[in-house]
Amino acid sequence: MNKITILWVDDEIDLLKPHILFLEGKNYEVITSKSGQEALEELAHTRVDIVFLDENMPGISGLETLNEIKIMDSSIPVVMITKSEEELIMEEAIGSKIADYLIKPVNPNQILLSLKKNLDHSRLVSERTTANYQQEFRKIAMDLSNVNSIDGWVELYKKLIYWELRLEEIEDNGMFEILESQKIEANNQFGKFVDKNYADWFIGNDGPVMSHTLFKEWVKPELAEGPTLLVVIDNLRYDQWYAFEDIVGSFYKKNKEKSYFSILPTATQYARNAIFSGLTPLDMQKKYPEWWKNDTDEGGKNLFEDKFLETQIKRLGLTLKWEYHKISSIKQGKQLSQNFRSQKDNDLTVIVYNFVDMLSHSKTEMDVIKELASNDKSYRSLTQSWFKNSPLLEIIQQAQGIGMKLIITTDHGTINVKQPSKVVGDKETSLNLRYKTGRSLTYEEKDVLVAKDPKKIYLPSINVSSSYIFAKNDLFFAYPNNYNHYVSYYRNTYQHGGVSLEEMIIPFIVLNPR
Repeated sequence: MNKITILWVDDEIDLLKPHILFLEGKNYEVITSKSGQEALEELAHTRVDIVFLDENMPGISGLETLNEIKIMDSSIPVVMITKSEEELIMEEAIGSKIADYLIKPVNPNQILLSLKKNLDHSRLVSERTTANYQQEFRKIAMDLSNVNSIDGWVELYKKLIYWELRLEEIEDNGMFEILESQKIEANNQFGKFVDKNYADWFIGNDGPVMSHTLFKEWVKPELAEGPTLLVVIDNLRYDQWYAFEDIVGSFYKKNKEKSYFSILPTATQYARNAIFSGLTPLDMQKKYPEWWKNDTDEGGKNLFEDKFLETQIKRLGLTLKWEYHKISSIKQGKQLSQNFRSQKDNDLTVIVYNFVDMLSHSKTEMDVIKELASNDKSYRSLTQSWFKNSPLLEIIQQAQGIGMKLIITTDHGTINVKQPSKVVGDKETSLNLRYKTGRSLTYEEKDVLVAKDPKKIYLPSINVSSSYIFAKNDLFFAYPNNYNHYVSYYRNTYQHGGVSLEEMIIPFIVLNPR
């Protein structure tokens, strides 16, 4: 391991010999300069890791030297050392992005602490994070073998996300691979849990809040407390919410964070219509056949969300002034942002924002997006970048100014699919990569959750003998015809419709204006 090299600049450097010997005894290499000019000449041909810089020197001052160092290489951390505690000098130094500020006389331990803070911080954080995850790994492994409740799965999934974000910061590939293996095992076990319990969630009161009960159970109570902006960001996962939570936090403070479960299929046509109608897909088909479209029907599948919402509001006996807006383009978003103050008298303003869904699907179509969102980390980063520059953020800022409560949620999540699973169906079989519905489906039993009688999970049938299959974990369905091309095209893309923690467990966030 290479020694850390320090450049110490002080016109009285000879008096600091004990400090230098102390650091050399700690395996640091120390280069000395007696003036700012000498230091700049040294830096012109020597690579150093950190500079200790005396502020009060003859010739060019410490602050002037600091400015020159930052011009030469802005990444070098500079620790300013001075006898003066004058506020002006401190402000100038801090404004010039010093790494630390020490007042003379300094002792060796102060120097050592500053070095560790500025140079060893990343290593120390990395070591502590790795050690903590190694300890947590065993607990997660035990939980995986025992978890058998809705709340238990929510807690475990959020724990996995927490460690994914922590390990991402330190870029420890070895630990990250271990975490990925735990996520795969978690999804394997979660698939079994859903397979065993899903049908029962529609009966009685033991199931979680789901798409069709979300508005009644969680949105309705919030409406009694004043004007509310409900934002449904299509296809938003928990980790993507965490990616821009701090940005929202500049305008809103979080009041509640809860998790609900998307119905199957975890697809917009089913889950989002269920949110707005307050009905299962089977009941939507029965009660509103003119608005419900099956997979093989022609036309858009989510064209009547406002109509569905209107019927639900009436059914719940709510007297509200409300508006519904669907945003599918930047132009639409900007138009709503420019006119948003017109919403100030509404009890409820609903915005469906389709951008994340468009992003995930465009990833399968556009090479550029495939590069920008090649994994979960970059997908989160891309989502954050979009949100920072989106009309949605402008709308949220305006909602805060009006004093609106804010609810952010989604209809389902998405998963990066890695492995193909062969399936065969007739020409009427649905096209989604994570679920299929149709007659005479042939599939790998171990890869899917099967609903041979769709009515048991409140899904409509295209015809009498139709069934549904849902892909588990990170699998995607592929037909034997032209199999290799198909697999190559869709592998490592973001899809939804199946059974996974990422698709089914999704955020419901209530925020109050700051």
